[in-house]
Amino acid sequence: MQSELVFGFHAVKTTLKYDAFRVQRIMLLKGREDERLNQLLEDAGDISVERVSRPKLDELAQGGVHQGVIAFCKPIESKTERFLYQLLDKLDEAPFLLVLDGVTDPHNLGACLRTADAAGVHAVIAPKDKSAPLNATVSKVACGAAEVMPYVQVTNLARTLQELQKRGIWITGTAGEAKQMVYQANLTGPMALVMGAEGKGMRRLTRDGCDFLVKIPMAGEVSSLNVSVATGVCLFEAARQRQV
Repeated sequence: MQSELVFGFHAVKTTLKYDAFRVQRIMLLKGREDERLNQLLEDAGDISVERVSRPKLDELAQGGVHQGVIAFCKPIESKTERFLYQLLDKLDEAPFLLVLDGVTDPHNLGACLRTADAAGVHAVIAPKDKSAPLNATVSKVACGAAEVMPYVQVTNLARTLQELQKRGIWITGTAGEAKQMVYQANLTGPMALVMGAEGKGMRRLTRDGCDFLVKIPMAGEVSSLNVSVATGVCLFEAARQRQV
């Protein structure tokens, strides 16, 4: 199994805190000594640590900002449908879910996971096919959220949405042609927000499975937002409503 590289202090520290069993070894910048690094060494415990030169770290990071630390990790594994339903059964509050229908860019996935974690989402759901997998790029962009936010990949998204509806969860889809603005919609209670793929939006079966559709008002010349930005707008409107 090929190792994935996690680099940057925050990403490595979060991995050590929540997913330490994944970390196989750590490389640190030779000659660097400071409180931040010493704390990371303490968090690493018995994990093998090697001091290397900056050119070596630069080569491994391939242009990424490593901040003098790189961790070699076992790949992150996505969660299963069984995990999702067990999670829902244990919740003592209204489920708040994010569904990504065909988001294939790992940068967008990482940003969506980070936003979902910040907004209080319980899990992110995506189809196994035509979706970005969890990898080092996702982990880096997510700044630690990939290790704590459950990412559930399902075989049949339409069937999963139906199962969520049976559990009393309302499915809110996003589409530019929707009549209702996201700020006018009721986003409280058990809810799953569905965001479509970059450029194409939701697939037909996914759209047909939604209880209602909302859109973000657009005042400028562009017709749509990047999916991770649109996700942030919608999730934090839902979070605002749910705190009232």
